Amino acid sequence: MIVNKLTVFLGLAGLAAMFAVSSLGLSGSRAGRSERVRLDCNDFPAGDPAHAGMVWVPGGRFRMGADYAYAEEGPVQQQEVSGFWMAQHEVSNRQFAAFVTATGYLTLAERGSEDANVPAAQRVPGAAVFVPLAQGRVPGPWENWWHFVPGANWRHPEGPDSKLLGREDHPVVQVAYEDALAYAAWAGHALPTEAQFEYAAQSSARKDDDGLFTANTWQGLFPFQNDSRDGFTGTAPVGCYPPNAYGLYDLIGNVWEWTASPYYDSHDFDEKDRYPQGFDPAQPDAAVAVIKGGSYLCAPNYCLRYRPQARQGQSIGLGTSHVGFRTVVTPRR
Repeated sequence: MIVNKLTVFLGLAGLAAMFAVSSLGLSGSRAGRSERVRLDCNDFPAGDPAHAGMVWVPGGRFRMGADYAYAEEGPVQQQEVSGFWMAQHEVSNRQFAAFVTATGYLTLAERGSEDANVPAAQRVPGAAVFVPLAQGRVPGPWENWWHFVPGANWRHPEGPDSKLLGREDHPVVQVAYEDALAYAAWAGHALPTEAQFEYAAQSSARKDDDGLFTANTWQGLFPFQNDSRDGFTGTAPVGCYPPNAYGLYDLIGNVWEWTASPYYDSHDFDEKDRYPQGFDPAQPDAAVAVIKGGSYLCAPNYCLRYRPQARQGQSIGLGTSHVGFRTVVTPRR
């Protein structure tokens, strides 16, 4: 069961040194902005010099999960989290470019998969891209709006003809799990656990009252029409929407974010030792990790995962145009 359906890679339902733009080799177009929206992007507090671009999240206990929405979010459990530093925003294209420049790293999408279980047509360099349906078409299976596109990668998020000019400060996408891990190791950081992410996101919320938006999500009828009343039809630059109580941006919306935690379809999955790489009944042959936060594709009529408790299983083996990541530093006790 691997991808003419893209199920293994996409799941079900719906993420350093700064170089000048001229050194990044980035080009392309920025998403449109609505005249109704007034956003002040990339205006971040200085923070702690020892942890540049990060904020401190004090530890504590919290109720993780939810019993009222999707089955995989339950059962609710008490969790304790030690204090940690978390990046204020998702890793941006500019930051990822600095990593690539310093290391020469090639992402999985640029190299192509070597997994014999993946159909040959999808072992070539490329990644999964969301393509809105034309108005009036019958939606059908959700796979109709996801396509494996040869040549899509972090430099070319929608395919070889797309560029990044004007999107240097948007979150990097088309990064597989191993790519996120490689960046985090280079930075001396780690990916957040599912518990760390949800704990940090408790005060994050999606609101869109009177044209005042607190997260980059989909307005309009998904998957046909995005009204972009929040200012963007795709990803937004990091930090465009108000921070939460900890000073963290975009923990809800913009892009889904990788976590370090393997995915199971409930919080009390009792065979974790048997499935150390995670288990999702919808994609039983894949290693799956938890992604959190929802994305610009989450709409009121579809997905509804722009909530702190929301979670989804994502195959670690493919980049997609709606998944990025951020990093954490957890002090040793």
